[in-house]
Amino acid sequence: MKVLGKIALAAAALGGVAAVWFTIDFRRPVSADIRDFDPAEVARLDTEMWRSYYAKEHLKLFNQLISLLRTQYRMTATQSYVAAFHAAKSAFVFKDGQTRTDYERALPDLLDYYQAIRKVSKTPFDVQRAARLELAWWIVHRQRSRHAAGDLDSALAKLAGELYQLPAARFAEHARYRAEAMIIRDDSTERGQLTEAEWQHIHDLLQRSWLSLWQAVNAPYQTKT
Repeated sequence: MKVLGKIALAAAALGGVAAVWFTIDFRRPVSADIRDFDPAEVARLDTEMWRSYYAKEHLKLFNQLISLLRTQYRMTATQSYVAAFHAAKSAFVFKDGQTRTDYERALPDLLDYYQAIRKVSKTPFDVQRAARLELAWWIVHRQRSRHAAGDLDSALAKLAGELYQLPAARFAEHARYRAEAMIIRDDSTERGQLTEAEWQHIHDLLQRSWLSLWQAVNAPYQTKT
């Protein structure tokens, strides 16, 4: 019994240390320039996250989100875990929805997700507006048959415009490539399971999309040669 008691005390002590570390790491101040990202790596992760989302692989999506948040937004480990949890939860709450009311249930976690990004971002943006714009393009995508051509592009561009505090028109190309990738995925899925060649096509479009966004947000700051 004495041995068990010592083990229990050791476990409690370790738990306390872990809790303190988690709190310190979560509260550690981070300042990231969200314009500074690797478009090729974001495109790769974006493609993989699409595959995980549509395959309903929750843990894989969670881990991919952690990687994105740590490498591209420079979050600490615990900050990325918490933000990734909210992002993944909102995605699957939305995925299981059938009505507008169902879709709105994803909003609280989207707000927490964008609040986490806002805390580290040097560029100020409206968290409420960003979360609602994210949900808006999700809905347009889900209900694409009810919308005019170009509505999905417009919704995607508006979100980017809010996050980077630049005119939405600057992100038209980024949005067009990303919307095209979504439509290819949707149409191919309706005909059957996507082939690796189709996934490669989607990845190529996402590479163009994220490179276009990188150019759009960095062009004003590039040195002329």
